[in-house]
Amino acid sequence: MISELLKKIFGDKNAKDKKLYWPYVEQTLVELEKVKALSDQGLRDKTREFQLLIRNEKQQLEDELVALKEKAEDVKTPIEEKEVLFDKIDKLAKSIDEQIEVTLAKILPEAFAVVKETAYRWSTNGKLVVTAEQFDRDLLMKKDGITIDGDKAIWHSEWTAAGAEIKWNMVHYDVQLMGGAVLHKGNISEMQTGEGKTLVATLPVYLNALAGKGVHIVTVNDYLAKRDSEWMGPLYQFHGLSVDCIDKHQPNSAQRREAYMADITFGTNNEFGFDYLRDNMAGHVDDLVQRKHHFAIVDEVDSVLIDDARTPLIISGPTPKGDEHEFYELKPRIERVVNAQKQYIQQCLSDAKRLLTVINTPPEDKNLAKSMLEEGGIALLRAHRGLPKNRTLIKFLSEPGMRVHLQKTENYYMQEQGKHMKKIDVDLFFVIDEKNNTIELTDKGIDLVSGSEDRNFYIMPDIGSEIAHLQKQNLPKEAFLEQKDALVREYSIKSERIHSINQLLKAYTLFEKEVEYVILDGKVKIVDESTGRILDGRRYSDGLHQAIEAKENVQVEAATQTYATVTLQNYFRMYHKLAGMTGTAETEAKEFWDIYKLDVVVVPTNRSVVRKDLEDFVYKTAREKYNAVIEEIESLVAAGRPVLVGTTTVEISELLSRMLSMKKIEHQVLNAKYHQKEAEIVANAGLAGR
Repeated sequence: MISELLKKIFGDKNAKDKKLYWPYVEQTLVELEKVKALSDQGLRDKTREFQLLIRNEKQQLEDELVALKEKAEDVKTPIEEKEVLFDKIDKLAKSIDEQIEVTLAKILPEAFAVVKETAYRWSTNGKLVVTAEQFDRDLLMKKDGITIDGDKAIWHSEWTAAGAEIKWNMVHYDVQLMGGAVLHKGNISEMQTGEGKTLVATLPVYLNALAGKGVHIVTVNDYLAKRDSEWMGPLYQFHGLSVDCIDKHQPNSAQRREAYMADITFGTNNEFGFDYLRDNMAGHVDDLVQRKHHFAIVDEVDSVLIDDARTPLIISGPTPKGDEHEFYELKPRIERVVNAQKQYIQQCLSDAKRLLTVINTPPEDKNLAKSMLEEGGIALLRAHRGLPKNRTLIKFLSEPGMRVHLQKTENYYMQEQGKHMKKIDVDLFFVIDEKNNTIELTDKGIDLVSGSEDRNFYIMPDIGSEIAHLQKQNLPKEAFLEQKDALVREYSIKSERIHSINQLLKAYTLFEKEVEYVILDGKVKIVDESTGRILDGRRYSDGLHQAIEAKENVQVEAATQTYATVTLQNYFRMYHKLAGMTGTAETEAKEFWDIYKLDVVVVPTNRSVVRKDLEDFVYKTAREKYNAVIEEIESLVAAGRPVLVGTTTVEISELLSRMLSMKKIEHQVLNAKYHQKEAEIVANAGLAGR
């Protein structure tokens, strides 16, 4: 009701956006009538016409830029003058980009019409016939879908993409023209699933590629990057634009450098980021692969620019004595303390469940109710600080009122810089601060880890006071230096030991097999929490990966150190122009604007939505939920309908797979363990009996 009232007062943003962008659609349709009169060769020649116009309109600025660079690089130019020149060069480069945008805005309707007419002729005529050029002959050696007949190049509407034969049958709808304009203007186009975001991108990609500055199409996985480059590629290549995919080539290779020099470059967000890091580590300018970051369109933009934006991409390398560690020696001690904590937390949860029944069924005695609330809150807080990822705890906190009561209890004990929290932590063996991702052994935990040994074996010495104590003894210089060195060595050894203990504790309590990682070929492989895919070559830093390897009894590899790092957020903010596509961006509209200055524009569907969005079902237990899922799948399969089931972890996907196998229902599992079969599984998805 309130939202409807606000719309009446301030107007509907979606309606305003459509009013703003729809003129581009109308202008494109006017130009389309003119383009239809062109021959296939005339259609292709339009691209050269556009490129020539762009070059001519920025030529004067380009000439000025070349002259300034020559002067700045001249060894005779004074340093003070060079600084002024470089400042002018930066400003002039921005002016060139601005001039390109002005020219592109002028040709947008005609360029969009060219792309739409190309798609239309392929879908209706099945081929495009033009005069064969060397570009056509070179492509003939690399891809199918092209034949040369004398002096004619025939571009057929059938070719191979991601190992599957495809036949072009798509033509841009009016709403897709609007989506293309949204992307070209450097905004986010929100389009519902099935509305053709991949096809929409062809419009701004073609338009911006005309400038020769490079266009990057960013996807969330290498399968999509390779598929889209082969699926949409011919639409650009017919017009003489070069297309490549960085994920097809090895890092730092000449082929990858060529991929970046293409007019249109496809790739995954991580590979674009890692190539940027490798370039920053390059020793010579000839080793660089990337060029200026001009224009990027990010698919699944909410996932890339919001969900994963602050996750750093890291390039690491070996450390001195990286293969020396105490993980195996410390592992039995850590298992002992973790098991003791689990038993204690189980008792805390039992007490909390018993006492906190008072929330829903309070007794008549108010003092008793208050006491039960207080003691139950303490037990619950201890469980949360002891093992925050305990499944029983997570389930209990989902019950009405429990999380609120936990928060109230925590807030009370965090008062006065948390000095009262000692009362909560005193009976724990270690304390986990999930927000800051830290773990600290308590006195009780140190005693259990130490066993029969001196507890100081695991306590850091106060090196400052120890050295001061040595100085007071007035020892001979050699004896003083010898004892000081021994003290520093002891400090270093204990520091490394305590760090190893903390990392092992994290491995046992915060990282779960089949959730955060999997074991493949005797190695610990990290699972991307957003996509469920294996992050090949990625390792947790700071010894954590080694701790997990020790936990899982696989070979502990040498420790690494960080050489270079960047977040996706910082990387994508370097582009002159950034745009994105997704089906779910409106909910993050404020974040997109605050961080990237990207506006979210909801593009209407081509037809009215007839899909029924049903209410969610909530079950008391996981068993009831999974049984209901299997029953629903069984009924849908019996009706001959394909089913896609999404799960939050590898473990759940395999549990449902076993349940389906028991029902003798044919299915395929696509999770982190089978990511290499993704193309085959996706290609056969939805086919009867597959």
